[in-house]
Amino acid sequence: MSAPNSAARKACWEARDKLWKCLDDNGDKAESCQKFQSEFEGNCPAQWVKYFTKRRDFLKYREKMETEGFTPAEGPNQPS
Repeated sequence: MSAPNSAARKACWEARDKLWKCLDDNGDKAESCQKFQSEFEGNCPAQWVKYFTKRRDFLKYREKMETEGFTPAEGPNQPS
Protein backbone atom coordinates (compact mmCIF):
# COMPACT_ATOMS: atom_id res chain seq x y z
CA MET A 1 0.00 0.00 0.00
CA SER A 2 1.33 3.42 -0.91
CA ALA A 3 1.44 6.27 1.55
CA PRO A 4 -1.49 8.69 1.39
CA ASN A 5 -0.83 11.97 -0.41
CA SER A 6 -1.27 15.37 1.21
CA ALA A 7 -4.98 15.66 0.35
CA ALA A 8 -5.71 12.16 1.66
CA ARG A 9 -3.87 12.85 4.92
CA LYS A 10 -5.77 16.10 5.38
CA ALA A 11 -9.11 14.33 4.76
CA CYS A 12 -8.16 11.64 7.29
CA TRP A 13 -7.14 14.15 9.96
CA GLU A 14 -10.31 16.19 9.43
CA ALA A 15 -12.45 13.05 9.74
CA ARG A 16 -10.57 12.09 12.91
CA ASP A 17 -11.06 15.54 14.40
CA LYS A 18 -14.81 15.51 13.64
CA LEU A 19 -15.16 12.07 15.24
CA TRP A 20 -13.21 13.07 18.35
CA LYS A 21 -15.28 16.25 18.72
CA CYS A 22 -18.49 14.22 18.41
CA LEU A 23 -17.26 11.73 21.01
CA ASP A 24 -16.27 14.57 23.36
CA ASP A 25 -19.64 16.27 22.89
CA ASN A 26 -21.55 13.02 23.49
CA GLY A 27 -19.68 11.64 26.48
CA ASP A 28 -17.78 9.05 24.41
CA LYS A 29 -21.02 7.35 23.30
CA ALA A 30 -19.93 5.77 20.01
CA GLU A 31 -23.50 5.02 18.92
CA SER A 32 -24.14 8.79 18.69
CA CYS A 33 -21.21 9.22 16.29
CA GLN A 34 -21.63 6.37 13.79
CA LYS A 35 -21.69 8.76 10.81
CA PHE A 36 -18.37 10.28 11.85
CA GLN A 37 -16.91 6.86 12.64
CA SER A 38 -17.77 5.65 9.13
CA GLU A 39 -16.21 8.75 7.56
CA PHE A 40 -13.10 8.30 9.70
CA GLU A 41 -12.72 4.65 8.70
CA GLY A 42 -13.43 5.49 5.05
CA ASN A 43 -10.91 8.34 4.84
CA CYS A 44 -8.04 6.77 6.79
CA PRO A 45 -5.90 3.69 6.23
CA ALA A 46 -6.83 0.88 8.64
CA GLN A 47 -3.48 1.12 10.44
CA TRP A 48 -4.05 4.83 11.04
CA VAL A 49 -7.54 4.16 12.41
CA LYS A 50 -6.02 1.67 14.86
CA TYR A 51 -3.26 4.12 15.83
CA PHE A 52 -5.56 7.12 16.30
CA THR A 53 -8.03 5.06 18.34
CA LYS A 54 -5.27 3.92 20.69
CA ARG A 55 -3.89 7.47 20.78
CA ARG A 56 -7.25 8.90 21.86
CA ASP A 57 -7.58 6.25 24.57
CA PHE A 58 -4.12 7.14 25.85
CA LEU A 59 -4.81 10.88 25.80
CA LYS A 60 -8.06 10.38 27.72
CA TYR A 61 -6.26 8.16 30.26
CA ARG A 62 -3.46 10.72 30.68
CA GLU A 63 -5.97 13.53 31.15
CA LYS A 64 -7.76 11.49 33.82
CA MET A 65 -4.49 10.76 35.64
CA GLU A 66 -3.53 14.44 35.55
CA THR A 67 -6.87 15.64 36.91
CA GLU A 68 -7.88 12.82 39.28
CA GLY A 69 -4.52 11.31 40.14
CA PHE A 70 -3.71 7.65 40.60
CA THR A 71 -5.59 5.57 43.12
CA PRO A 72 -4.13 2.10 43.62
CA ALA A 73 -6.55 -0.77 43.48
CA GLU A 74 -7.30 -2.45 46.76
CA GLY A 75 -5.80 -5.91 46.83
CA PRO A 76 -5.78 -8.63 49.43
CA ASN A 77 -4.80 -7.51 52.93
CA GLN A 78 -1.19 -8.18 53.71
CA PRO A 79 -0.42 -9.86 57.03
CA SER A 80 1.32 -7.52 59.48
